[in-house]
Amino acid sequence: MIHISQLKLKIDHSEDELKQLIAKQLKISSQVILSYTIEKKSIDARKKNEIFYVYHVAVKVEDETKIMKKLHSPSITVGEKPKYDYKPTGAEPMKNRPVVVGMGPAGLYCGLMLARYGYAPIVIERGDDVNHRVKEVEHFWKTGELDNNCNVQFGEGGAGTFSDGKLNTMVKDETGRGTKVLEIFAEHGAPEEILYLNKPHIGTDKLRTVVQNIRNEIISLGGEVRFRNCLTHIDIKGQKLQGIEINHGEYLACDTLVLAIGHSARDTFSLIERIGLNLSVKSFAIGLRMEHPQSLISHNQYGEMYEKLPAADYKLTHQANNGRAVYSFCMCPGGFVVNSSSEEGSLVVNGMSNHARDEMNANSALIVTVTPDDFPKVDGIPDVLTGVEFQRKWERLAYELGNGRIPVQLFGDLLRDKESDTIGHITPNIKGNYTLANLRHCLPDYVIEAIIEGVFAFDKKIPGFADKEAVLSGVETRTSSPIRIHRDERFESNIAGIYPCGEGAGYAGGITSAAIDGIKIFEAITKRYKAGKEY
Repeated sequence: MIHISQLKLKIDHSEDELKQLIAKQLKISSQVILSYTIEKKSIDARKKNEIFYVYHVAVKVEDETKIMKKLHSPSITVGEKPKYDYKPTGAEPMKNRPVVVGMGPAGLYCGLMLARYGYAPIVIERGDDVNHRVKEVEHFWKTGELDNNCNVQFGEGGAGTFSDGKLNTMVKDETGRGTKVLEIFAEHGAPEEILYLNKPHIGTDKLRTVVQNIRNEIISLGGEVRFRNCLTHIDIKGQKLQGIEINHGEYLACDTLVLAIGHSARDTFSLIERIGLNLSVKSFAIGLRMEHPQSLISHNQYGEMYEKLPAADYKLTHQANNGRAVYSFCMCPGGFVVNSSSEEGSLVVNGMSNHARDEMNANSALIVTVTPDDFPKVDGIPDVLTGVEFQRKWERLAYELGNGRIPVQLFGDLLRDKESDTIGHITPNIKGNYTLANLRHCLPDYVIEAIIEGVFAFDKKIPGFADKEAVLSGVETRTSSPIRIHRDERFESNIAGIYPCGEGAGYAGGITSAAIDGIKIFEAITKRYKAGKEY
């Protein structure tokens, strides 16, 4: 296969123009091209009056060797992309079916791969299936009545189901796991474009169908999926897993347990700390959501041609004078700010977009790094869980500040330390009830200082970012897990048979990296155990 990079075409080009450019680069007639596939597509917007699509393509031709002899360009190479090719080598029989706890991307992918290779996993999820979950979440947004086990954080698909569905990752794909993740998403209903877009995303609307289709495949291959099943105890003898308790009643014998619990399963964090899993507290980041008109962002990124292009995103960072890093996180073009609470008396926000990203506002978290040194000691709370309590402190203050509603403030009023009394020219695009407030009352001073400084720094890159009427919502605290569950080179915890997995365990950050980690755990289990009917 011949690979060509850096093929530039105007954004309104035709398919035939791309094929002709490929032929020109290879110095052949287009008739010689048997087929081609787009491997990567991105936008070059460095010059606002000259915007291009940039392609990397794989081309199949009649006489590859002959053609390549005539070419001497670093942008044209021959070879095959890394393809996921794994075969289980485990020889030890399983006494019981493997159990996967959690149906976010880590748990779904681990469960799916175990099912595909004949291990018949039992996948349990404390929340509901995606259809019932959507109804519960919409009811919460309308009434404020929260289901602690089925909400934006918990349920089929995990927290990512109510997000933008971003699939880009910094993880290198030398093994082909990342490509495999995207292929599986596409097999189950995600748009084919995710296989080649530079910044792929699915969107919350399409992701709901995808996770349901993955669940159905797990079941069709002999796996079992159980909703409204919350892990409430883990039975251990001699540092070895014996079984688990579900919903404070049912006992399930188990010697292989995958903990893909997500970053918000605080009761499970407490459980695993009590039973003796090795944990450590880790840094994360907290802050606010900020909304601007999507047209402002797109016009700044693309110039006058912005209406012909997909909604633009941004990624911004700044080192504040107080020593804190402030940066944009989980930017949602054309999306919503959503109430993502999962505990009574607490409030946390996140961002969400549909696949079309066609809402009027762009929003992003503006977050500031916090470390264990910032987490106060609390009587009766183990040191490893101080990050959890730190999150809770600010979430409770946000809940109290808004009386259960999302507290909202204009940026200009944040500067003046004044509660907002009106909305300006930007109408908040929020899922859930909100109220005007002063957000200085629900975040540390050093976070507010860093955010304000960061907004003015970002305004130099995106003029208009520091609009005094830009809408701020609080608080955003669930950016990553506040703990790490230690695991060894075999991906096993200090308790034999327990495999920490995904974002909640501290080994991923986002949908794709969590799914990749789920595949890694599948591999670790199948390097030890063989599939079969012994159980």
